[in-house]
Amino acid sequence: MKSSRYFSILFLCVFFLFNTIVAQDTKQKLELQRKKLEKEIEYTSKFIGKTRKNKTATVNEINLLNTQIERRKELVETLKREIETLDRNIEEDQDGLARLSKKLTDIKSQYANLVYFAYRHQTAYNKLIFLFSAEDFNQAYQRLRYLEQLAAYLRKQASHIRKMETEKEEDIIKINNQIDEKKRLLDDENVQMSKREQEKAKKTQLVKKLSGQEKQLKVRLKQKQKEANRLTNKIKEIIAGEIRTKTSAKTGKKYVLTPAEKQLSANFAENKGKLPWPVNKGMIAETFGVHQHPVLKYVKTRNNGVNIATEKNTDARCVFNGKVVSIARITTTNKAVIVKHGDYFTVYSNLTDVYVATGDEVKTNQALGKIYTNPDGQTRLHFEVWKGKEYQNPAYWILKR
Repeated sequence: MKSSRYFSILFLCVFFLFNTIVAQDTKQKLELQRKKLEKEIEYTSKFIGKTRKNKTATVNEINLLNTQIERRKELVETLKREIETLDRNIEEDQDGLARLSKKLTDIKSQYANLVYFAYRHQTAYNKLIFLFSAEDFNQAYQRLRYLEQLAAYLRKQASHIRKMETEKEEDIIKINNQIDEKKRLLDDENVQMSKREQEKAKKTQLVKKLSGQEKQLKVRLKQKQKEANRLTNKIKEIIAGEIRTKTSAKTGKKYVLTPAEKQLSANFAENKGKLPWPVNKGMIAETFGVHQHPVLKYVKTRNNGVNIATEKNTDARCVFNGKVVSIARITTTNKAVIVKHGDYFTVYSNLTDVYVATGDEVKTNQALGKIYTNPDGQTRLHFEVWKGKEYQNPAYWILKR
């Protein structure tokens, strides 16, 4: 029976300890996520600010605002989860404080009774009466031992009460700090929601303004699609040539990849989600896949990679060891470098200057070329990842920032 009770108490202790650790871990993860989103929002705001200096409404600004609005939404949701976690922590700590206060009250009551009893026998006269009123010598000895143990116990309880008082004060401070933190998070949540509404209003205003330029927008979109198709066709042509079956001059056997290329391909695949970004600093301004045009109704665009916004004079960097298999000229200001990594290919487009040549072996983080900055001050790298003839979502391959 005692053993069963012991294990029940042990289980409860472990359970509460586990919950405390999980709560702390959740709180820390939410704080990190919030700080990450705040950093991304600050970085996006920088690009939006640069775009607005141009005084001309652009689709790019709308895309940036879409990104910013989505980030703010995520930030508000993160703040809400942080507040919910704080509410649970405050409730648990207040319950713990209530239990501690009750325990402290009970101990103080017991201590007061014992002190009163000790006070009645604190003089030598009262102590002697208490001892000599014993029925025999053995009982007198036991009473003497009791008084000595009582004095020691009172000293120990006094120390214990002081510690509990300190613990109670610390708990009160902790709860008050959590309440202050909750207030700060609520204020931040309101600020972010207000800014999000302002950005949505600005986006609506820009869409309305650009809607009157439908003809010009369609011309620009057609030109961009033409460039994108030219790049895609060039990539497919290069890949088709690279993955065609070859014949060994020594053995006469047919092969697609050499043993070294197979190993490189395997290494590349193992680093999915861990590849470095193709720029030192930047943000994804346009994601992979099919998107509704932000202004033109019933018009959808496809992106076979991601468009990364970055600073002027930024270099595109190779994300993994490989071999340059092509340098394609898409327009007079847009060159693309295609790097082979065994069965995989990475594409770095919208370069104005190229630092490498076809056939060069390149290393991870090696500069490949300077990214073009257009007359509006926008610096965008178009980045793609292919496995054989199939394009991949680059966001799944590079590190999450």
